[in-house]
Amino acid sequence: MNDKVYIFRLNLAWNLLKAVSKIDRFDASWSSMEKREGQSLKQLKNIATVRSVGASTRIEGSKMSNEEVKALLDNLEITKIEERDAQEVVGYFEVLKLISEHYNDIEITENNIGSAEKHIKY
Repeated sequence: MNDKVYIFRLNLAWNLLKAVSKIDRFDASWSSMEKREGQSLKQLKNIATVRSVGASTRIEGSKMSNEEVKALLDNLEITKIEERDAQEVVGYFEVLKLISEHYNDIEITENNIGSAEKHIKY
């Protein structure tokens, strides 16, 4: 074990102290910016998801508007969905959610892409 004590003098110029102070203040404000931006990104993701789900299921023949898609996705605790358009929307949304949550674990193969829907519960 080292029992030596080291003493040194440090002469800092005021402009260096001022720069360190600015860095410290920026670091504190960065946390709040990250939190705000995180909320904005979450809102943008929700908007993009609704539009993607709506547009993709309309290609398949769904008649649901983006507003109807959003209302459905906001209330997914519905136990059984019988309407075909709603089933399409929920199924597409669940596949997007599965991919978003597990993208690092999903090997991109034709078989995996084709079998993704097997994991969806209507």
